[in-house]
Amino acid sequence: MRKALGAALVLLMALAAAAQDREKKSYELMYEDVQLLKQQVLRLEKKFDQTADDIRQLKDQVRDLLGQFRLLQSDQAKSQDGLRNVPSQYQVLIDKLSQIDTILMRLGDEVADLKTRPPAEDKAEPTAKDKDDKAPSGKKPKDKEPAGKGEPSRDPGGLPVPDASPAGHLKPEDVYNTAQSDYEKGNYDLAVDGFAMYRESFPASPKADNALYMIGECYYSQKKYTKAVDALDDLIMTYPLSDKIAAGYLKKGLALAEMKKKNEAVAVLKFLISKYPLEEEAKAAQEKLKELQGK
Repeated sequence: MRKALGAALVLLMALAAAAQDREKKSYELMYEDVQLLKQQVLRLEKKFDQTADDIRQLKDQVRDLLGQFRLLQSDQAKSQDGLRNVPSQYQVLIDKLSQIDTILMRLGDEVADLKTRPPAEDKAEPTAKDKDDKAPSGKKPKDKEPAGKGEPSRDPGGLPVPDASPAGHLKPEDVYNTAQSDYEKGNYDLAVDGFAMYRESFPASPKADNALYMIGECYYSQKKYTKAVDALDDLIMTYPLSDKIAAGYLKKGLALAEMKKKNEAVAVLKFLISKYPLEEEAKAAQEKLKELQGK
């Protein structure tokens, strides 16, 4: 009996030790599983942060695309308005041509009349009384002061007027130089009128696009930013191959920034940088972008 009880006790102790080993192994396995789960959670958190950054970048890109889309819509609407105004502009030109044709016909009739008119007969020699009546009074009429060298005469409103040459036409370089001189002197209203006259009178001139750009510059200098943007949009739509296009986009972006239209200004400046990366205006656009975006 004692031997049997001793054997039973040994067996029970062996079973208890085996049970403890199993519990210890289960605990270690659970600990390893927990550590593995922690590592997986960390990986998921990193992926989540990266995904959140990607989403923010996509939102910024979508915002920029929306700004460019609104800008294109605005440009398209303005171009349609410009096309609607074309017939009226043609009518104005037709009226002006009709007036010029009428004047030329009248001048032609007067010249023909002078050619066919017989020479006037010699008048009788004036008497002493007539000589006394026609004697000079000692006062001479003032001669008109000539215009400055290289500049045409101006009317009371400050605009150039035709010269006294037989053709009676304005010279393109005189009109442009006068408007440029007014701009440099700060006479922006006169400069706008002069550049507008140049563009209307000489639309096929190589400087017609420059004149339109300078109108935008004049308005910008006067802080009339809305008119400046309109003039620069006209330049971009009418002369897409002009050497003033990059400068026009830059000045338009600056004007929009002054108007507190930050998103539109950023879109215009980014478009300038992407399309004309080698131009000097692209460097200025990058500096302005840093300022607008607070970088």
